[in-house]
Amino acid sequence: MTTTKRQATAGQAETAPTTDAAAAPDSSAKLTLAEILEIVVAGRLPLRFTAYDGSSAGPPDALFGLDLKTPRGTTYLATGRGDLGLARAYIAGDLEIQGVHPGDPYELLKALADSLVFKLPPPRVMTQIIRSIGVEHLRPIAPPPQEVPPRWRRIAEGLRHSKGRDAEAIHHHYDVSNTFYEWVLGPSMTYTCACYPGLDASLDEAQQNKYRLVFEKLRLKPGDRLLDVGCGWGGMVRYAARHGVQALGVTLSREQTAWAQQAIAVEGLADLAEVRYGDYRDIAEDGFDAVSSIGLLEHIGVRNYASYFGFLQSRLRPGGLLLNHCITRPDNRSEPSARGFIDRYVFPDGELTGSGRIITEAQDVGFEVLHEENLRQHYALTLRDWCANLVAHWEEAVAEVGLPTAKVWGLYMAGSRLAFESGGIQLHQVLAVRPDDRSDAAQLPLRPWWTP
Repeated sequence: MTTTKRQATAGQAETAPTTDAAAAPDSSAKLTLAEILEIVVAGRLPLRFTAYDGSSAGPPDALFGLDLKTPRGTTYLATGRGDLGLARAYIAGDLEIQGVHPGDPYELLKALADSLVFKLPPPRVMTQIIRSIGVEHLRPIAPPPQEVPPRWRRIAEGLRHSKGRDAEAIHHHYDVSNTFYEWVLGPSMTYTCACYPGLDASLDEAQQNKYRLVFEKLRLKPGDRLLDVGCGWGGMVRYAARHGVQALGVTLSREQTAWAQQAIAVEGLADLAEVRYGDYRDIAEDGFDAVSSIGLLEHIGVRNYASYFGFLQSRLRPGGLLLNHCITRPDNRSEPSARGFIDRYVFPDGELTGSGRIITEAQDVGFEVLHEENLRQHYALTLRDWCANLVAHWEEAVAEVGLPTAKVWGLYMAGSRLAFESGGIQLHQVLAVRPDDRSDAAQLPLRPWWTP
């Protein structure tokens, strides 16, 4: 049983009837927004909900709450599929969250994920819900300007994963603001999963440890040549150069390129480190001792894996090593394309699949896979620390990129943390070698190091 408060009407006393969400409502009555919510969640509401029509539901003493402020918010919720309607209403300011910071709404999202189960009402009740909401709220309206068009409308930017369309997708996500990223990512300016040597390690320590892990897996040594595709702000390039490796990085983000080139100059690494603006497919040099791909495969497209791995193999010398680090799904059967909030606000055209599919594609072009591991728990910790940074710099971040964009980031990172914690998404590193007659892979440790 939960209690729903109806809006008082002229000439009537305000009432607070107790509603059994499992029972069929009076079909002749107009439902309040709170009553509609209670019906679709079968009365299981883990937080306090209030709406502009004066109705409310959920435990009065709940730690967290949602406040629906406007009729436009109702339209977003009614017309957005999956999590898209909720995201639109929240980002536009029509739905406010209570009890958590917008830079880290993790605890509220966790409460919803743990307790909220939507249930499709029977046809008669659904008819009453539609009548109560009003047909005018069932017609889609323009989304917030931070949302990119649906995939079918992005054809104007080129076919999916063409060079032009990939460049536009990267621009949408990575060219937000280098200053904003500095606040969120911290000193390392690394926007990929860290590797925590211990639970008390700082974010920057964990990111440097991740670079060390990649460096050592690739068996790099002074004088070697490294190609880092999708290099971001050049963290791996600079780490390798500090250890005497000639490192070339490439990124499709102009903002990242400018920041990385300046960082290389400041550190005095120009003789060993280079970051170029461009598509990795345009790299003409070959004979590299190693290739690192840290967070790029998510943007490649599953159908393009064969050409991706084939190209990287062609850049390596025989016996050269490849380290692929990317987000994955926990199985190899799910639809790879991202949907809803992630596709429209965060990673346009992003695609994920399981580590088995990745290994298969690498093997099928001739790589020998030597080692793979799952770092998903480390990504949950990384996202926790990124959210903490956003909270600490919230006012500056809002001033830099605007409140809607800052809210997108808080929602995206907190939601992703939950997904990594539950295993809904994972992070796999796959180490492979381009075989040759000398079998250089035999120079790897008989057993890779393994510490708890």
